[in-house]
Amino acid sequence: MSIPLPYRKHHQREQARQDWIEERIREARMVVADVVNHSDHLLRLACNVLVIHGETDAERKDARILLVVLDARSPLRAGRDRSDREDRP
Repeated sequence: MSIPLPYRKHHQREQARQDWIEERIREARMVVADVVNHSDHLLRLACNVLVIHGETDAERKDARILLVVLDARSPLRAGRDRSDREDRP
């Protein structure tokens, strides 16, 4: 007895999705490993990917710490000056 065709397509789709996610995780790790040569924006994207999809607790924790460091480097993006902007006309 064979498996119905739609189930096979669903499995193929899920496998393709998982492969895509694994490739994005690999790219995120490469970006974080080479912090000096990438923009803060790209680093934030990579860290967000690792915070969500990182394999270990240590990897996710390190990504969160790097996000904090990036926010400290650019306080305007963190919204820390929002009260100053609201007072201005």
